[in-house]
Amino acid sequence: MPYLRQVLAFAALLFMSLAGAQTPEAGYRFSPVNQYDIQLMAAYWNPIVQYVSHRSGVKLSLKIARTSADTTAYVLAQEVEFVFSNHLFSPEREQLGWKVFGRRQLPPITGQIVVPADSPITDLRQLQGQEVAFAGPEAFVIYKVPYAHLLNSGIDIKVVFGGNQNGALAQLFAGKVKAAGGNSQLLEGYSKREGKKFRVLWSSEPFNDLALMVSSKVPEKDAQAVADAFLNMHKDPAGREILHQTSQKVGLPVDAYFIPATLADYAAYRRFYQSAPPQLR
Repeated sequence: MPYLRQVLAFAALLFMSLAGAQTPEAGYRFSPVNQYDIQLMAAYWNPIVQYVSHRSGVKLSLKIARTSADTTAYVLAQEVEFVFSNHLFSPEREQLGWKVFGRRQLPPITGQIVVPADSPITDLRQLQGQEVAFAGPEAFVIYKVPYAHLLNSGIDIKVVFGGNQNGALAQLFAGKVKAAGGNSQLLEGYSKREGKKFRVLWSSEPFNDLALMVSSKVPEKDAQAVADAFLNMHKDPAGREILHQTSQKVGLPVDAYFIPATLADYAAYRRFYQSAPPQLR
C-alpha cells in the first residue's frame, strides 16, 4: 500500500511540538495525555495523527510536553484544540467547554496499586510510611483514584511522581519505591513489552478509556471532519493497518480502534469527584 508506506515513513519525522505556540498555518494542536514515554508516544500517535490529517483534510500536529501534568497545562491554557484525555471531568473543568466525541474500543480500565510479583508486600497496610510512585498530579486513574483510596483508608504514604506510567514503573523495578499506582491497561501493556510481572494489591471500579475531545472554539465543520476520520479509521484498510501496528508497539490489542462516545460514557469519572478528598478535586 503506497499510501500506508508513505504515512509510516513520514511518521518518524512528523513534528511533535514540545513547547511554544504554533502558527495558524500549522492547523490545530492535538494533545494526548502522556501514557508512555516520549518515544512510545511518538510511535503510537504520529502515524494516527498523520492519517487523520490526510483523511479529514484538517491538519493536526502533536503538542506534548515531557510529563502528563505539563501536557494538561497546555490544555488548561487553551493552547490546543483536540485532546485525548481523562483530566477534564471535574466540575470546574467541565465549564471549559470540551466536547467528547470518541474513545477507543477497549475494555474499561481500573486504577490499581501494584508491587513486583516477588515483593514481600502483600497488603496495602504494609505501605504505611513508604514511598509510592505515580505518573503525576494530573493522572486520574494512575494517581488520583488509587491515592484517594489510600487516603480514605488512612494509609499515609510518601508520594513520588515519575512523569508518566513508564517512569513510575521504572522507579518501582529499580527498587526506589515500594509500590506504584497504575492504569490496568497500561500495566498490561508494560508487562507484555518489558516481561515484568506484578502483584495487584488493590483495584478500583471500572472507568472507560480516555476520551477524544474537541474544544468549543473549533468550527463545527472541522470538528466533524476530524471526528469522522478518527471514528472511521478502522473501516479503511490503510487506517486499520496503522492501528494494528501502532497498538502492537505499546502493547494494546490490535483492534483498539476509535468509536463514538459522549459525556455520558464518563459518568464514573464525575462520580469520583463528588466524594474525592479535597486535595484531589
